Amino acid sequence: MTYSRRYHEGRHNRPWRPQLFAPALPTSGMAEDSGADGDRPSDQLRARAAESRTKLWLYLEADRRLVVAGLVAAVFLILLAVGLAFPTAAAKLRGGDAVGTLFQGFLTATITGVTLVLTLNQLVLSQELGAVGDQRERMHGALQFRDDAADLLDVPVSPARPSQFLRALVQVAGRHAESLRATASDNDEVAALTESLIGNADRVAGDLDGAQFGEFDMLSAALNFNYSWKVFAAKRIRETSSLSDDAENALDRLVDTLELFGPAREHFKTLYFQWELINLSRGILAAALPALLVAVCMIAFFDPAGPVSRALGVVPVVAFTATVSVLPFLVLLAYVLRIATVTKHTLSIGPFILRETEQVEEVAWDDGESR
Repeated sequence: MTYSRRYHEGRHNRPWRPQLFAPALPTSGMAEDSGADGDRPSDQLRARAAESRTKLWLYLEADRRLVVAGLVAAVFLILLAVGLAFPTAAAKLRGGDAVGTLFQGFLTATITGVTLVLTLNQLVLSQELGAVGDQRERMHGALQFRDDAADLLDVPVSPARPSQFLRALVQVAGRHAESLRATASDNDEVAALTESLIGNADRVAGDLDGAQFGEFDMLSAALNFNYSWKVFAAKRIRETSSLSDDAENALDRLVDTLELFGPAREHFKTLYFQWELINLSRGILAAALPALLVAVCMIAFFDPAGPVSRALGVVPVVAFTATVSVLPFLVLLAYVLRIATVTKHTLSIGPFILRETEQVEEVAWDDGESR
């Protein structure tokens, strides 16, 4: 039995079939970037997300080092502006023990926070450790998945690089969509689905070409392939439309490819998160050392009324050293923003639409009650 039929045997022998009440898939008005129209969500993540493009660029696309640098500049300028805005701030810093108290708090928070974050990261990464039986089971699952992918791609061995693997699945999905369009050219819903899918597949395949694992560009391109909606639309067509045998076969192959793309993307997303957690651990460790040194020096050696404070100003000195002391937390914030945003927009695997949308169809069971 071929892989394309492995999951569909017996689907015509179901005791009931729900009726989907929904407007037809659109046949026109496709945007240049496969943006949303009146009946389906956009293929682009930045259009599907209910957030501004600038915010999404900051959360996802921007280099994390640039985000950290921006946060450092923002914290320093805010502290400096607030300190200079209050005329008594300099006198208060010179006259009391405010500086020592402040940096004692920074010292304690840095040691505790860095230890906690690194411990949590190690707990996540410890999932890679295990007995030989567990590792063998993981190996068997990975090899079986690659064999299934090779069957769908009709190649002896599936690609080894993550970007090439995803690109091959996207390209094959586009080819199956072309076959489906050729065998069911008189079906408006098929025409709309295939037109959207082929254009989306071409763009995503182009973005994945040459993308390197570990860089967000690869995951970003994969997130722009809206396979969830395509699986839902394809299964709706299969249940509500009368298709020829050739069209039915093409549709089954298309659904199988889309259903394989889902776990593949989730797997590489998980690997990317682990990669980012490693980078986060290294970044926090690198930022923790100067933060600790600055906090210790400000507690032990800094004189608010000394020559350095008189030459540079006590407010700028405290603002700069306080910014260095919070650097590990700014690194943590920059990385967690990306990980949390990606997780938010990929919580569901499969044809589940978690975002607020007007295109969720009601299903009427045999008793006529809509649920």
